[in-house]
Formats: sequence, structure tokens, C-alpha cells
Amino acid sequence: MAANEPNLPQSSVWPSDQDASGKSRGLQYVLGRLTRTLERDRLVQDTLTQVRQQLAVDRLVLYYFFSEWRGQVTAEALAHPMLSILGSTGADDCFNNQYAQLYLAGRTRAIADITASDLEACHKEFLIDLQVQANLVVPVLVRGRLWGLLVAHHCQAPRTWAAADIALLQESAAKLANAPVIQAS
Repeated sequence: MAANEPNLPQSSVWPSDQDASGKSRGLQYVLGRLTRTLERDRLVQDTLTQVRQQLAVDRLVLYYFFSEWRGQVTAEALAHPMLSILGSTGADDCFNNQYAQLYLAGRTRAIADITASDLEACHKEFLIDLQVQANLVVPVLVRGRLWGLLVAHHCQAPRTWAAADIALLQESAAKLANAPVIQAS
């Protein structure tokens, strides 16, 4: 035994072939899952960054549903870091089954002026607290399930959303929904 080698029992140094192959399969599984997660996250972030720039909005977020009608902002692209709402769970109490059914049916919601909108008071107050003056929301539907929402926030002033703005966000949601790394998640 060399002077710098540890004095370990033989079983600690060389696991049996069965243990080694089991650990190898487990490691391959973990690495595969990590790789898919990183690919998914990169796709989402690249999409958000590109679309935020094209729309010229202050904030574009992915609101991901982790359980029935409960979710949080899991990715964002920002005009300025001070606008971050990453991790926000939003106004969950305002997002009920009625809203969920509308988005499941493919609803797109374009609001030019939050203060003049017909939103529920709790939802309106939430958006005002986030400095949102105009809002555009498109569902991300994966295999008939409401996977998330792409949400554009314009914070500088009210904004009338052009048909091209809406189409771009809808196309982006469809791109995400159809991506194999999202289909598998």
C-alpha cells in the first residue's frame, strides 16, 4: 500500500459489480433528468428573453402550475432587475376554477389599462402592486393540461396590444407546449 492511500476495508474500495451497476443506472437516471431539466429551463429562458425584446415590455414571465390552479413565477425576462417577481405565487386566491377553465379553453387576455379593467379587485390590486399598467396573458397547454401562463407586463404606461403582439405570445406558448423537453416534464 502506498503511503498516501487511505487504509479502507476492501468492501469500501471496490463495491460488488451488482452495486456498481445499480449505482451507475441510478447516476445515469439522475444525470438524464438533470440534463432534461437544464434543456427545458434554457428553452424557457431563451424564449422569454427573445419575446420580451420583441414585444418591448418590461417583464415577461412564465407562471408554472405545480398543482391544481396553484403555481408560481419560475422564469422571467426583465428590462431591469428591480422588476423581478421570480418565485411569486401571484394572487392565487383570485385564480379560481372559473379562470382556469377559460385558460384551458385557450383564452388569451389582453388588458390595455389595468386600472380601467374588469378584473376582480384582488387581482387588480396585485397587478397594481407589481406596477403593471398593461397585461397580456396566454396559456401554455401541454397535452390538454394547463401547464402554465406566459404573461407580459408593461409597466411604463397603459398599452393597446396589437394583433401581432398577441400572435407572437400565442406562437411562443405553442412552441413551448410542443417542445419535447416540456412534453416530458
